[in-house]
Amino acid sequence: MRKVIYSMQMSHDGYIEDASGSIGFTNPDRELHEYVNALEAKADTHIYGRRLYEVMNGFWPTAEDDPDAAPEIVEYARIWNALDKVVFSRTLKSVEGRARLAESDIASEVAKLKVASGKEISVGGATLAQSFIDLDLIDEYRVIVYPTLLGGGKPMFGSLARQVDLTLVESRSFASGVVVLIYRPTNREV
Repeated sequence: MRKVIYSMQMSHDGYIEDASGSIGFTNPDRELHEYVNALEAKADTHIYGRRLYEVMNGFWPTAEDDPDAAPEIVEYARIWNALDKVVFSRTLKSVEGRARLAESDIASEVAKLKVASGKEISVGGATLAQSFIDLDLIDEYRVIVYPTLLGGGKPMFGSLARQVDLTLVESRSFASGVVVLIYRPTNREV
């Protein structure tokens, strides 16, 4: 059965964007980007909320066409463009490229995706992921922690409906000071 992964970049104090909505502190160097590319290559489906879909779709579809783009950016663009995307939105009427709007509720969509053949499924966006966490649908958490304190903004994890105990399965630090922590829920074998 396919795994559902929640992966985000955050500040050391737990924010995925600062108080003004910027993610400017998340500027992966080549080493980190290549590592993230390798993780992303394990997936073939991304699930987004409207906002993150619009951010990602605003840049990655044409990023590989930029003649000045670094090789790791071009590689990620190719990975991203090949992914299927499922978008949960109450306001969007259509999506582009390899994306489709969700046809049912979160639990039903995930149940269908998990039993279908394929690679990992990645959930993006803190608001959407909150619902996945509350429904106990996350099989793995990939947290990329930047060595910066924002002091406020949008947290990676909001108020949870219940406690979620985690087991660390991998950690890696980078020359930039970024640390990647990968956890699985303690109550689940994957």
